[in-house]
Amino acid sequence: MGNSAAGPRSEIRRESLAARILIVDDNPANVMLLEKILEQEDFSNVQSTTDSRTVKGLYQENKFDLILLDIRMPHLDGFQVMEQLADVIESDYLPVLVLSAQPDKDTRLKALEMGAKDYIIKPFDQAEVVQRILNMLEVRILYNEQRRYSEILEAAVRERTKELRQTRLEIIRRLGRAGEYRDNETGMHVIRMSKSSQRLALAAGLGEERAELMLSASPMHDVGKIGIPDKILLKPGKLDAGEWEIMKTHAEIGADILSDHSSSMIQLAQSIALTHHEKWDGSGYPNGLKGEEIPIEGRITAICDVFDALTSERPYKNSWPVAEAVKFINEQSGAHFDPNLVKLFNRVLPDLLDILEDYADEKTENEEETEETDRAAAS
Repeated sequence: MGNSAAGPRSEIRRESLAARILIVDDNPANVMLLEKILEQEDFSNVQSTTDSRTVKGLYQENKFDLILLDIRMPHLDGFQVMEQLADVIESDYLPVLVLSAQPDKDTRLKALEMGAKDYIIKPFDQAEVVQRILNMLEVRILYNEQRRYSEILEAAVRERTKELRQTRLEIIRRLGRAGEYRDNETGMHVIRMSKSSQRLALAAGLGEERAELMLSASPMHDVGKIGIPDKILLKPGKLDAGEWEIMKTHAEIGADILSDHSSSMIQLAQSIALTHHEKWDGSGYPNGLKGEEIPIEGRITAICDVFDALTSERPYKNSWPVAEAVKFINEQSGAHFDPNLVKLFNRVLPDLLDILEDYADEKTENEEETEETDRAAAS
């Protein structure tokens, strides 16, 4: 038992003797005395100054573990020095040991209130000063160890939170992909349109947190397609009136799937699922909402969903050239889409094109052959 206790104590002693100490006193004789005392005790990292105006800069350069501070000094007294240190120390713990010839209670209390951890009246007993220095440095060392542990723990929590966020986002995307799977097997559509929705949300001034929710919620915009029969969802060509009415129900089916949950992300996803087919002029579905009656998340998703759908190949259609898709979005400003969001869409278009390229669908063999033929013809 004795050896196990001695180990940590000796380690703290070793660290204390290597601690960075600053002596601040305008009297060179006092400085020399303290330096001699500390040298005799084998402290190895001691600096001193007789000019109190230099303390702040010295601390910023050296991050001392202990400051031995006089009170009555020219230029800046000890109280003013502690005020300056308070501005730069912030959340750190800095032991300040005041060594002063001022014996009155008011001075002692003021020093302690301003951040001093201890107060010794001159003339002092050498052994007492050394022991108080060692005690204060032990607290400093333990504080630093606790802070390092907290930093390690916080880093681990951040990493775990990041992993959980990525897992959640992947699950959400896969749920969204379930609705898209039969007509877009790569599932890249939900990634592209969700990232585009996040970017457009930022441009619209919704803020980082809301835009992040858009990234997480928008992949589920078409989850209601799960309830649409294949003969309608995958039908080549135009749907008849009855089929189109069934197709439109996917918005309400999706909202129903996502209903009755307290999560802000799920609530946002429900709103997007229900409203992303509404149109600015009121001609959309399922509720014929008009203008700003449509939640902004639905208006944002509408633009990003249509743009990506137009530029993507599906079993029932070929992809549009980007220029034609952009032209369509602008032509539908004030009709299908919110005019202000269309302006922002044009502004962030380079970012959206980067997303389109970074998360492109895998090309089919016929598409690759066509590209090779086009390149050969161009050369």
